[in-house]
Amino acid sequence: MPEGPELHLASRFVNEACGGLVFGGCVEKSPISRNPEVPFESSAYRISASARGKELRLTLSPLPGAQPPQEPLALVFRFGMSGSFQLVPRDMLPPHAHLRFYTAPPGPRLALCFVDIRRFGHWDLGGEWQPGRGPCVLLEYEQFRENVLQNLADKAFDRPICEALLDQRFFNGIGNYLRAEILYRLRIPPFEKARTVLEALQQRRPSPALTLSQKIRAKLQNPDLLELCHSVSKEVVQLGGKGYGPEIGEEDFAAFRAWLRCYGMPGMSSLQDRHGRTIWFQGDPGPLAPKGGKSHKKKSKGLQQGPEDRTEDPPPPSKAPSRTRRARRGLPEQTTAQQPKGTSLQQDPEAPPVTEKRRGGGNQYSQTPQTPKMKPDTPPLEPEGTSAS
Repeated sequence: MPEGPELHLASRFVNEACGGLVFGGCVEKSPISRNPEVPFESSAYRISASARGKELRLTLSPLPGAQPPQEPLALVFRFGMSGSFQLVPRDMLPPHAHLRFYTAPPGPRLALCFVDIRRFGHWDLGGEWQPGRGPCVLLEYEQFRENVLQNLADKAFDRPICEALLDQRFFNGIGNYLRAEILYRLRIPPFEKARTVLEALQQRRPSPALTLSQKIRAKLQNPDLLELCHSVSKEVVQLGGKGYGPEIGEEDFAAFRAWLRCYGMPGMSSLQDRHGRTIWFQGDPGPLAPKGGKSHKKKSKGLQQGPEDRTEDPPPPSKAPSRTRRARRGLPEQTTAQQPKGTSLQQDPEAPPVTEKRRGGGNQYSQTPQTPKMKPDTPPLEPEGTSAS
């Protein structure tokens, strides 16, 4: 699922790919999308983007003299599980391109597409960031830190730190792989009470006798959890690349996989939090670990798999009987198509329970069409991982 760094990279891609392009005509929405229509038409306009936490704002700005007269329009996107932007030839739209912006003639006709395989992504008109989300951990660090430390009385911090880190009211931009990497670097048990971890930071003050360079050096050598929320996110952005899915951009995804230390790595343990999301860790899970929860340890057998390939060690397959009940009763065997479908898991729009998905769907920032594999974003005002997220 795209997290803060991926939204930032997506905004960078849009600005770089579309900076010299002029778009024209209507904005086109696919008929199957449940998102709102975009009432915008202009003979010539530009597109720019900015990101904040897990949201991206796209601004459509008419050029002087463009017809009909039109005010700039902004849309705010949340990517859900598989949202991405692609720039492709107009006559080669990728599957699941649910919103399309076309370039104006002359020149090659292109389309900037919001592609969303699973259709949990969402856009809103008006350009306002979603109310209730905290400051961005990547771009608004000082405000982010102050927002957390001034609100430690909130009941969200009664929860384990691994769950509090997904609450977008306080940790806007942090998702599943980032929380695992941050807690692992600090050797903090994921099920330690969040307030216990964070209250100590209120007392942390650098010595007034230190010079500015000494204070900076001390922070770099001994960062706390809030500092790592910022710096670890920044590390992912600095990996660069055009995407974060292995299907097309294997070279880009390999860099991300090599960067990981904990998330889905061999030798690491995993548990599910109360929302059904898998948290990866090493050592003691902490005092608030779910009762009866069985920790699974990632084994390294054969080729090392990336975190997108699996979630837990699967149970051994049961040996099928040589003769089924249907056969013994003289009935024909059921084919796969005939078998009744099981009840599907309730999927949280932004955080699917139980099953961990890959870091992203396809090469998110490709300039060529792709056929992504089938791989959920209503606004999360509650901690990510709840049905309200």
